[in-house]
Amino acid sequence: MGTESIVAEITSLKEAVGALIQDGDSVAFEGFTHLIPSAAGLEAIRQGKRDLNLIRMTPDLIYDQIIGMGFAKSLTFAWGGNPGVGSLHRLREAVESGWPRPLALDERSHADMANAYAAGASGLPFAIFRGHIGDDLPKVNPAIKHVTCPFTGEELAAVPALNPDVAVIHAQRADRKGNVLIWGILGVQKEAVLAARRSIVTVEEIVDELNAPPNACILPSFAVGAVCPVPHGAWPSYAQGYYKRDNRFYKAWDAVSRERETFRAWIERHVLATSDFAEFEASLKAAAREKAHV
Repeated sequence: MGTESIVAEITSLKEAVGALIQDGDSVAFEGFTHLIPSAAGLEAIRQGKRDLNLIRMTPDLIYDQIIGMGFAKSLTFAWGGNPGVGSLHRLREAVESGWPRPLALDERSHADMANAYAAGASGLPFAIFRGHIGDDLPKVNPAIKHVTCPFTGEELAAVPALNPDVAVIHAQRADRKGNVLIWGILGVQKEAVLAARRSIVTVEEIVDELNAPPNACILPSFAVGAVCPVPHGAWPSYAQGYYKRDNRFYKAWDAVSRERETFRAWIERHVLATSDFAEFEASLKAAAREKAHV
C-alpha cells in the first residue's frame, strides 16, 4: 500500500504499520481508557519501529512496552501510569536512569493536549484556552505561552497545535468503503486522526452497513489512511459492545514490567515470537495454561 491515500484502504495491520509508520515519526496511539490500539502498538514493536516521538494524552501499557524496548526517543503526554495499579516501570526507568535509552519528556495538561489536537485538526497553528494559570508546567515546558485576549484583556494559555505524522486508534466497525464507526468514550481519537498526516484505524469487524447508534462518531473514509480488521485489538482495554476491560492483565503487568529481565522475556515470547495479534493472544493463553499446571 502507498503512504498517502484519498480514501481509506482496507488492509492488514502488518502492511499498514510497515507502510505508514516510519522510523523517527511522531506517532499518537490514542485511546482514553477505551478502545486503546493495543494490537497496533505491539505490531510497531514487532516491526522494530525506532526513534519514535510518542504522543498520547494518557500513556499506559503499550507505551510502557514501546519505551521499554528502546524504540521511543520522546514522549508528549499529560498523565502516564498503569491505571488503577501504579507506575509504568519501563517508562519510569527510562526517565530516571536512561535505560534502555534516555527519554525526552514534553509534559502537558489534559486540557492543553485536547485543545492542541483540536487546533491541529482545524488547521490552526496553535490553541488558545483557559489553563496553565498558576501551575508550574510553563516553568518546565517552554512551548507553553500566555497571550492576552485583544477583546477582553484576559490572559490565556497558548500551545502549539499537535499534528502527528501518524495517528493510530481502535474502533468498533468499518464498512467496506472504509468509513469508521466509533461509540462510547472517545477521548481525542477523532481529533488525533483529523490532525495527523497519516492514520491507521484497527476495528473489531468489517460490516456491510454501519448501523450507527445515536450519538456515535463516524470518521469518513476520506479522512482515514488505512483500516485494519483486528478482532479484540484493543485488549486489555475494552471495546464497548464487544468486550470488557481485563483488569487482571493490568495488575499482572505490574509484575511483568517491574524488572528488565522479566519484561524482555515477556516481549520475546509473546510479541517478537508471534506474527500477529491472534498469535499473541494464543501465546498468552498457552502461558496461562502452563502456569495453571505448575
